[in-house]
Amino acid sequence: MCKERMGLNRRRFLKTAVQAGVCLAVPQVIPGTALGKSGSVAPSERIILGAIGIGNRGRYVLGCFLREPDLRCVAVCDVRGDNRRRAKDQVDTINDDKQCATYIDMRELLARDDIDAVLIATGPNWHATAATMAAKAGKDVYCEKPCTKNIAQSLALADIFRRTARVFQAGTQRRSLPNFAYAIELARTGKLGQLQTLHAHPGGLGTKMSGWVAPEPEPPREQVDWDMYLGPAAWRPYTRKLMNAFHFEKGGGLVGGGCLEWGSHCVDLCQLANDADDTAPVEYEPVNGQLHARYANGVKLVMRNDGWLPLGSCPVRFEGKTGWIETGDDAEFAASSQSLLLRRGTKIPGYPADFHVRDFLDCVKTRALTRANADAACWAHIACHAANIALFLNRKVKYDPKKNEFIGDEQANRLRSEALREPWRI
Repeated sequence: MCKERMGLNRRRFLKTAVQAGVCLAVPQVIPGTALGKSGSVAPSERIILGAIGIGNRGRYVLGCFLREPDLRCVAVCDVRGDNRRRAKDQVDTINDDKQCATYIDMRELLARDDIDAVLIATGPNWHATAATMAAKAGKDVYCEKPCTKNIAQSLALADIFRRTARVFQAGTQRRSLPNFAYAIELARTGKLGQLQTLHAHPGGLGTKMSGWVAPEPEPPREQVDWDMYLGPAAWRPYTRKLMNAFHFEKGGGLVGGGCLEWGSHCVDLCQLANDADDTAPVEYEPVNGQLHARYANGVKLVMRNDGWLPLGSCPVRFEGKTGWIETGDDAEFAASSQSLLLRRGTKIPGYPADFHVRDFLDCVKTRALTRANADAACWAHIACHAANIALFLNRKVKYDPKKNEFIGDEQANRLRSEALREPWRI
């Protein structure tokens, strides 16, 4: 929340008014809603939000924010005019006014000093750059995944949020869902015995490129700002197909897609199960259509597309010396023993972001670390990027998480970063 608003309490108001010679004898009628009565939240206690990138995913997550009583959205930003109009209508309906501002250039939104936090749900080519800009502008950030395009960006993202002391939440909302949290708890507390193997669904183990397609006439800027859409990505001519491409600059200019889509969810959950939010596996190797990795503590990570039980999308499986558990987006479980499921709790199928959004807003107020903070996101993404590099090179690579470099492998080390298009920087 804006610091000035937080400090404007009743005692300060009265003192200032008396010093200014303001007459206070006449009774002041203040609406109960302004004081937070009748279940409402006083304006001074509301978090002020700006939303950047409000296409399909962005509008969904924005809807989760708008359901929270202690939040008010005041601005939306998108390079597409149709997205801006839909999002403004969405916000104005909730706010019951027409005051939501719209922007094409996110820098104008970030320059507003009344905005406390931002939702970033742009294309993945923008995520790390936009989040860095927001942190430097003094905003807390909820950023959709994948959050980075390469290892260098992952490290830079963690560093900027550490240095600015801003709150960061990666959009890996499954960390906040009961079934995944329960399976992780069993793994972390020894209920499965000594942890041995973690299984993650990567959502594809390929090296899809964003590509270059036939150019089309570029529309007016108010309709589509193509230059801002590309942002830090390498320039290419406008085409509607590329603007809507699922793999456009998703996992880096080199390896677009690969482990980065589902991997930034499923590998992230395996990282937490192995208590590895501050490190990454040290070995990565393509094996018969899978990617096998190994942590320094000996735990194995298997990224595979096939062989999963029918428990929904984004499945994970944790195997220990005495037991195993598997779960997915259906919120159902399979386990080596029914006794492991006695305390499984509430079933919430699907993958709603509401709990994750609430965790972020609570941490904005308390300044605590979120469940998917920048350091946790950094290392989960490094694991995915390193896996993608092993897949691209089609051979085993070894990674040193302390030096953040591949061991004795110049070719792999060159793939840790990539150039950004001018004028964008991390």
